[in-house]
Amino acid sequence: MKYRVRLDLSFDNEADAQALMVYAKDQSVKAVSINEGMPNEEIAFCDLEICRHDDPSSGKGCEKMERVEIRKLPA
Repeated sequence: MKYRVRLDLSFDNEADAQALMVYAKDQSVKAVSINEGMPNEEIAFCDLEICRHDDPSSGKGCEKMERVEIRKLPA
């Protein structure tokens, strides 16, 4: 059995978002992916994005700035 935390938080301030990402990356060393390397794997991850969905005039959606995947098996 695993205990999973899922978050999707938007911030007005980039520093706040970066601080949460740093904390998540620090904690990721304790995290595991589920069934890694198998067809039904679920890879744990942290994403930091710029979201422009609140500004329809931009014509843009989310842009990934950083992604951390938790993988224990060699690539």
